[in-house]
Amino acid sequence: MELKINQKIKTFNAETLSVQSLLDLEIPNKQNGIAVAVNSTIIPKLHWNSHLILETDEILIISATQGG
Repeated sequence: MELKINQKIKTFNAETLSVQSLLDLEIPNKQNGIAVAVNSTIIPKLHWNSHLILETDEILIISATQGG
């Protein structure tokens, strides 16, 4: 499966992925303070396990940063 994540094409050895599965592969140690959008729609964390990603989807993963 090829996915467009943050404007980059990445290949995964899976037929289907949930948002949570994708995050487990992409950022396994930092899943707090992030937001995920699929096709410009924010997916609430409550739905990360159930929302399936299609190969045509565009995914945006945003991390919160601290600063002052």
